[in-house]
Amino acid sequence: MKVLFLECNMGAAGDMLGAALLGIVDDKKRILEELNSIGLKGIVYKLEDMEKCGIKSNHLRVLIYGEEEGVEDAYEHGEDCYGTHGKEAESMHEHHHHTLYEIEDIIESTSLSKEIKSDVREVYELLAEAESDAHGVAVDQIHFHEVGNMDAIADIVATCYIMHEINPDKIIVSPINYGGGSVKTAHGILPVPAPATAYLLREIPSYGSNTIKAELCTPTGAALIKYFADEFSQQPSMIIHKIGYGAGKKDFPQANIVRAMLGEMTEANEQVCEFACNIDDMTAEEIGFATERLYEAGALEVYTISADMKKNRPGVVLHCLCKLSEKDNIIHQIFKNTTTIGIREYTCNRYVLNREIEKVDTPYGQIRKKTSYGYNISRSKFEYDDLAGIAIRTGKSIIDLKRELEEK
Repeated sequence: MKVLFLECNMGAAGDMLGAALLGIVDDKKRILEELNSIGLKGIVYKLEDMEKCGIKSNHLRVLIYGEEEGVEDAYEHGEDCYGTHGKEAESMHEHHHHTLYEIEDIIESTSLSKEIKSDVREVYELLAEAESDAHGVAVDQIHFHEVGNMDAIADIVATCYIMHEINPDKIIVSPINYGGGSVKTAHGILPVPAPATAYLLREIPSYGSNTIKAELCTPTGAALIKYFADEFSQQPSMIIHKIGYGAGKKDFPQANIVRAMLGEMTEANEQVCEFACNIDDMTAEEIGFATERLYEAGALEVYTISADMKKNRPGVVLHCLCKLSEKDNIIHQIFKNTTTIGIREYTCNRYVLNREIEKVDTPYGQIRKKTSYGYNISRSKFEYDDLAGIAIRTGKSIIDLKRELEEK
C-alpha cells in the first residue's frame, strides 16, 4: 500500500504543504510548468531552495502579476502579522477578498481536471463552514479575507494538483502543532488557533506550543489536512522511498517545515469491524440506496447474501466492513437507511495486498494497470473503466481486448 505521511510538528500552511509534496515528485519542473499553464489569472509559481536549521527545503513561491501579496502572505506563513496597521491593512484586505461563489468561478475558469476542481471546491466549502461558524454568518454571505486571496487560492490548487500526481492509497497525518500567542487578521487580533482554524481542527489531534508564540497552522493548512487525511497518528511502520520538506517563511529555533514521506506500509493487516443484519422488507432499489450511503460513510466493503427469513420470506443478509474508528457512524447509517432493528458485530483481522497503479502505453493510448503484491504473491490487471471505454470506442469485447493487451 502506497502511504503518504505528513509530519506537522511545526503546523501546516498551504504553501508549506504544496512545497513538501512537490519535494517527493520526480519531475518537479514538469509539475511547475503544468501549474503555470492551468489559467489562474496573473499567478506564477516558482520553486525556491530555502534552508531551515541546516535542512535544505523547498519553498513554493506564488507571484501575482509579478509581486507577492503583503499582509496576507505573512498570515499564510505562520507570522504574527504586525507590520501593517489601520487604513492601509483594511484597504489591502478589501482589495483582495472573494466570496465562495467568486472563488468557484475562478476555479471553474481553469483547465484543471474535474476531479481536482472538485477537491478545491470541497476544501473551500470546509473553509466556508468554519468562517460561518466563527462569525455567525450564513455560508453564502461569507467574504473570505486571508484565505480568499489569490495566493491562498493558488496554494490550495497546487496542493490538490500535486496530491493527484502522487495518488497515494492512504494519507496519514501526525498530530498538528498550531502554535501559540495571537495573530492579526482582517477581523482584528485573534488568539491562536484562530476561530476558523479551531473549528477545522475539531476531532483532529492537535496541540499548542509553549515556546513559539505565532500561528503555525493556518485555516488553509487545516482545511487541506482535514480534507485529504485518512488517519491521524504518529509515523506508521513503513518503508520510506521519498522525502520532501516544505518551508514556511519565518525562522524559529526549530525548523519551520512540513515533512512529507512517501513509502509502503510494512504491515498489511489491520483490525476491522464486520456488521451483519437480516432484511426481508426492503426493495432492491432501497437496498442499493443504503449500500451507496454506507460507502459514502466510509465502509470498506458492503455486500448482500440471499437468505430465507422468518415465515419463509425471501430476504438478504447485509454485510458491511469498516475501520474501528468508523463503527459508530456505520451503525448509525445502517439503522438510518435500512429497516433492520438489530445489527450483529464481529471484530476480525483483515489482510490486504499492497497495491500500485501505473499507466502503460498501448496501441489505444495509456491505460491504468493495477498491480497487487505481498506474501510472495504478485498479480496485475488493467482497470475495467479504461478497458470499457476502449471497448465502446472500438466495438471490441473486453475479453478480446484483455487477451490482445496481455499478449503484447
